Amino acid sequence: MRSALKAALLAAAILCPQGASAEQPMALSKGQVLYVPVYSHISHGNLDGRGKPSELLLSSMLSLRNTDLAHSITVTSARYYDTDGKLLREYLPKPLVLGPMGSSELFVEHKDKSGGSGANFVVEWKAERAVNPPVIETVNAYFFGTQSVAFTSPGRPISPNP
Repeated sequence: MRSALKAALLAAAILCPQGASAEQPMALSKGQVLYVPVYSHISHGNLDGRGKPSELLLSSMLSLRNTDLAHSITVTSARYYDTDGKLLREYLPKPLVLGPMGSSELFVEHKDKSGGSGANFVVEWKAERAVNPPVIETVNAYFFGTQSVAFTSPGRPISPNP
């Protein structure tokens, strides 16, 4: 019995390797326009008498992280849009320079319902030379007493080199 278990575990380890693996090499870039989902509220539970689910309001932090070890990037714009695609505000009054391995964040408050369930940021960044693309994502969170929810939403390129 014990040898059969060992054989099964060995076969699983060989046939289904789960070891560390590197992702595809990333392409260097001189800039991008990114779409970043913001979940300012999420629906949950059952439908009420009007046929609507309960809603949980979330705060959202837009995280901007330069992943290049040697070169700065400049975030030129972080526009916040609502569910209908209406521009609500520009979060950056002036370009933001992130040094090598530098980071910054922008914050949408828990009480801000203006974006709705389909809110998003459109973030533009550029660099003087081709660099590792930054990690740009939202961290959407709710913490109250013993209840909590937190998750990330990665940015997705929608246009190269703004």
